[in-house]
Amino acid sequence: MAESEAQTRHEVTDSREAGIYDEDGAVRSSFLASIGAAIADRDVLFLRSHVGTLHPSELGHVLEALQPEQRQALVQLLGEDFNFAALTEVDEAIRLEIVDALPNEQIAEGVQELDSDDAVYILEDLDQEDQEEILAKLPFTERIRLRRSLEYPEESAGRRMQTEFVAVPPFWTIGQTIDYMREDNDLPDRFSQVFVIDPTFHLLGAIDLDRILRTGRSVKVEEIMHETRHAIPATMDQEEAAQIFEQYDLLSAAVVDENERLVGVLTIDDVVDVIQAEAEEDIMRLGGVGDEELSDSVFDISRSRAPWLLVNLLTAFLSASVIGLFDATIEQMVALAVLMPIVASMGGNAATQTMTVTVRAIATRDIDIYNASRVIRRETIIGLLNGAIFAVLIGLVAGLWFHNPHLGGIIAAAMVINMLAAALGGILIPLLLHRFGADPAIASSVFVTMVTDVTGFFAFLGLATWWFGLHH
Repeated sequence: MAESEAQTRHEVTDSREAGIYDEDGAVRSSFLASIGAAIADRDVLFLRSHVGTLHPSELGHVLEALQPEQRQALVQLLGEDFNFAALTEVDEAIRLEIVDALPNEQIAEGVQELDSDDAVYILEDLDQEDQEEILAKLPFTERIRLRRSLEYPEESAGRRMQTEFVAVPPFWTIGQTIDYMREDNDLPDRFSQVFVIDPTFHLLGAIDLDRILRTGRSVKVEEIMHETRHAIPATMDQEEAAQIFEQYDLLSAAVVDENERLVGVLTIDDVVDVIQAEAEEDIMRLGGVGDEELSDSVFDISRSRAPWLLVNLLTAFLSASVIGLFDATIEQMVALAVLMPIVASMGGNAATQTMTVTVRAIATRDIDIYNASRVIRRETIIGLLNGAIFAVLIGLVAGLWFHNPHLGGIIAAAMVINMLAAALGGILIPLLLHRFGADPAIASSVFVTMVTDVTGFFAFLGLATWWFGLHH
C-alpha cells in the first residue's frame, strides 16, 4: 500500500514538471488523485510543495476540480501557504463556500497579502458584518483603502482598481523619482506608469517607465510628463472602462474621484477579466440563463431560468392562438400543418442571427444613432435576399412534395414575409429595448421569437386561407 502511494506521488511529481494540465486543458486526473490521497493522509509537506506553489489560476482550477469537502480540507491543511489570490479564479459559489468556512482572522491575514483589487473582489461578496469584522483586523491604511473601494458601486472602475500606485510631485527630478522607486518598500510589485500629482492629490499627468529610463537624472518630472487624457472616473461602469482601454490600447489608466483626485489605477490584467466576464454575461443572457455558474445548486439554476421560460410560455400561447384562428383551413388541408413549422423555424433562426449581431454591437457601442439607419437598411436587404433564396427552394420542394404548385407559391410568399420580419425584429427589438433602458441581451430573444412565430403562422395560414377561399 505504501509502495503504491509512493509510486503515485512520484508520477504526480513527474506530471507536475510536465504541467498540471492534460492535452485537453483539464487538470490531470493523476494529479487530482494524488492531492486527494495527500488530503486523506494529511500530508502537509506534499501539499505545500505540490499545491502551495501553484500559480493562483492553476490553484483555482484545482479547487474547482476537487470535491467540496476536499476543498475545505486542502485550504485548512495549507494554512498560511494557501494563496488567497486563487479565490479570484473560481466561481462565486465556490469562493463563498470556501470563505464561509474560514474564520475571519484567517481571511484578514490572507487578504493582507493581496493587491487591493483582489482583496476587494473577495470581500465584496461577504455579508456586511463579516466585511466590517475583517476590515477591523487590517492595518489602518489598508483598511481605509479597501473600505473606500467597497463604497463604490458594484461593477464600477472603483471596485476593480488597485489602490497601490506610484505618484510623485512635478518638481522632483528624474533622479529623485528613480531613487524613490528603488528605495521605497511599499510600492506595488508591478507598474508601468508613474503618476504626477499636486499636494492635494489632484492628477496632473503621468510618465511611462520607458520614458523615465531614457531621460537624464537632472531633468524635472514636469518637463517630460504627459497629460492623462484617459483618466477614468471611479464611478464609471467597468464595461465602459474596458472599452476605453480597447480604444486607446492602454496598459494602465489612472482612476480619479469626483474631484479629479487620484484614488487608484486600473490595469490591463483586470480589464481582460472584465472583458471576458462581460462577454460571458451577454452570451448567458441571450440564452435567458442570467449569471448562473456551473457550481450553482439545482434550485438556484431552476429559479433563475423559470421566469423567462414563463414569459416564453405566454408568447407561445399567443402563437398558438394565431394558429387557432385558421383551424378550419388546416382541417381542410393537412399539408399546412406539416409545413407550418418550416416557416416559423427559418424565421426564428434568421432573427437569432440578426439579434446576436445587434446585441453584441450595442454592447461594444459599434451601433449608434449615426449608423443605425444604415444597419437597419442592410439587415432589411439581407432579409429580403435570404427570403427570396429560401422561398424559391422551399416553394419548389413543397410544390413537388404535395403535388400542389399553389401551395408552393403560398409558402414561398410566407417565407419572404417572415424572413423580412425576422430581420427587422432581430435589429429593432434590441435597439428599442436598449433605448428604453432594458437589457437587450436578456429580453430580446423571447420577443423576437414571438414576432417570427406570430408573423410566420399568420402569413402562411392567412395567405392559404385567402387563396383557397378564392378558388373554392
